[in-house]
Amino acid sequence: MTAVFGVVEPGLLTTVQDLGRPGAIASGVPPSGAMDRFAHAAANLLAGNERNQATLECTLSGPQLVALRPCLVAITGADLGAHINGRAAPMWTGIFLAAGDSLSFAGRRSGMRAYVAVSGGFDGERWLGSRSTYLLVSRGGMHGRPLKAGDELELAADRSAPMVAGRQLAASMLPDYSEHTLAVMAGPHLKRLDMTSRKALLGQVFKVSGQADRMGYRLDGPPLTLTGDELLSFGLAAGSIQVVNSGQAIMLMADHQTAGGYAVVATVVSASLPAAAQLGPGDELRFRAVTEAQAGVMRRELSAALASLASP
Repeated sequence: MTAVFGVVEPGLLTTVQDLGRPGAIASGVPPSGAMDRFAHAAANLLAGNERNQATLECTLSGPQLVALRPCLVAITGADLGAHINGRAAPMWTGIFLAAGDSLSFAGRRSGMRAYVAVSGGFDGERWLGSRSTYLLVSRGGMHGRPLKAGDELELAADRSAPMVAGRQLAASMLPDYSEHTLAVMAGPHLKRLDMTSRKALLGQVFKVSGQADRMGYRLDGPPLTLTGDELLSFGLAAGSIQVVNSGQAIMLMADHQTAGGYAVVATVVSASLPAAAQLGPGDELRFRAVTEAQAGVMRRELSAALASLASP
C-alpha cells in the first residue's frame, strides 16, 4: 500500500468513512458511513473517485496532515477553515498537493463536519464490506478508532487515470447549511401525538442538546405527549424522529440502532439529512411537513448536483 498523508494533529474527531454497510442492517449492525453523504460523495467525485471511496470525516476541528507524495484532494462540507501551507484553501474544488505540503484547519466557521477526499480513496480496515469506522465496536477504518498523531494514511488504489485539479461544484448547487428547517414526512406513529404536540412538532423551535453524536441528537424543546399502548420493536432508519417516554424527541443519525420500540412520529427526508448532519449542540432547528412528491424533487436536485460532477 502507498502512504499518502502523515497525521501531525488528529483534530477533535476525525474518522475514515464511506457510504456504510446497509447490507448488515438485518443482522443488527448500524449502517454507519458518512453523516453528510452529499458532501462525502461530492468530495470523492471532485477527487476523481467513485462515490463510495473512503474519505476523512472531520468533526468540529480538522486534522493537520502532511502530504507524503503528490496527490489530488477535495474538501467539502462544513467550513472548518481549511488551509494549505498556511494559506486559505478553496472548498468544493479539486486541489493538487505536492509532497511536503501541509493541510490544516484553522477552526470552525460554520457547520460541524468537513470531508477530505484524496484521488484513489483512503484505505482502511474493511468490516462487513465497508471501511466506515464504527466507534462503538472499534471496527472499520483506522483500526476502529479516530485518527491519532503519528498515523499514516494509505491509498486504497493508485490511480492510473490523469488527475484533474480545479473542477468545482457550481455555487448554485452548493447545499445551504444555514437552512435549519428540516423537511419531514409523517412517521408511522404520528397519530399517537395529541393535537397540541403535533402542532408543536411542526411549529415550535427545537435545539440540539449536548447529547448529540453520530448515533443521534437529543432535542431540547416542547415536551411531546404520546397516547396508546406500548409498541413492539420495529426497524429504524436515519432521520427517524423518536419520542421517548419523557416526551423528548430524538433524531437518529448514521450510527443509529437498527430497531427500537419508541414511537417514530416523523422522518427527516433524505435531502434534508446533509443539513441535519451539519447541526451541532446549541443549534436551533424546525421541522416542516412535505409530501412524497416534494421530497422527491428535493432528492433529484441533490442527485443532479452530483451528476454534474460525474460528467467529464
